[in-house]
Amino acid sequence: MKILLTGAAGFIGFHTAQALLARGDEVIGFDNMNDYYDPKLKEARLEILKKIKGFSFIKGDILDRDAMKKAMKGVDRVCHLAALAGVRYAFDHPDEYIAINIQGFFNVIEEVRLQKIPGLIYASSSSVYGGNDKLPASEEDRTDNQVSLYGMNKKDNELMAHTYHSLYGIPVTGLRFFTVYGPYGRPDMALFLFTDAILKDQAMQIYGQGKMQRDFTYIDDIVSGIVASIDKNYPEEIFNLGSGRKEELMDFISMIEKACGKEGKKEFLEMQPGDVKASLADVSKAKKMLGYEPKTMIKDGIPHFVEWYRQFYGL
Repeated sequence: MKILLTGAAGFIGFHTAQALLARGDEVIGFDNMNDYYDPKLKEARLEILKKIKGFSFIKGDILDRDAMKKAMKGVDRVCHLAALAGVRYAFDHPDEYIAINIQGFFNVIEEVRLQKIPGLIYASSSSVYGGNDKLPASEEDRTDNQVSLYGMNKKDNELMAHTYHSLYGIPVTGLRFFTVYGPYGRPDMALFLFTDAILKDQAMQIYGQGKMQRDFTYIDDIVSGIVASIDKNYPEEIFNLGSGRKEELMDFISMIEKACGKEGKKEFLEMQPGDVKASLADVSKAKKMLGYEPKTMIKDGIPHFVEWYRQFYGL
């Protein structure tokens, strides 16, 4: 297939592009290479992709309708992963989140409609479950209780996709990602921050007094779910993509320390606004309909990341 992949230089986009190219798909990568985090990391990912047969790159912004129109011509699927991610950054930059995650999503799905592209797969987030106490979270659970602007953005995307499917018959699949980690990961994510602090003898800032729990999901497992969603191309679906396992934050940190070969300094802090105490995905629907089988345990995934980090930063 010929696939337009927005956010191709991002963490999940980079790994998804590699998987699609490895099996022979043609991938048009689309990314604005913004400086939300160190652009050198995005540039490093992009340099790897540019060496792979079947990959082409367009530097462009999803807020630019003309650029989206040109990039989308003749593709078989649109995999929309471009977004302004993260919960905390939104506190000080709410206007950027509304522009990129809502107006940008509209630009993508509207162009899918106009060009009659036969399938849109897009990134949602576990953040849509917000303040729900029920675990594991199922796709059938309520998603009207967001506690972050980012979660609200992603719920808005799901509603817009549902409306466009209802009105125009566009095949849409939303993927609710749960705490994704792995090599070339985002510098604002816990694994990156903790590894960086430990190896530089700095204190880890541990929120929620270390009592939080997360469904940490290795990037390869997430990518398998994305690729399956592209292939299945259901008329309209939402899937949880997580590991289906709930890990204690302090156990996660202990494994990072073990992989780094040293104990880290710790600074325990209160919960931040927008955070949730626990996350856990019910992945039974994805298993049944996508053949999704998350395999990587954190005891295996964390050392892969730490090894990459040491190599990439020369430590």
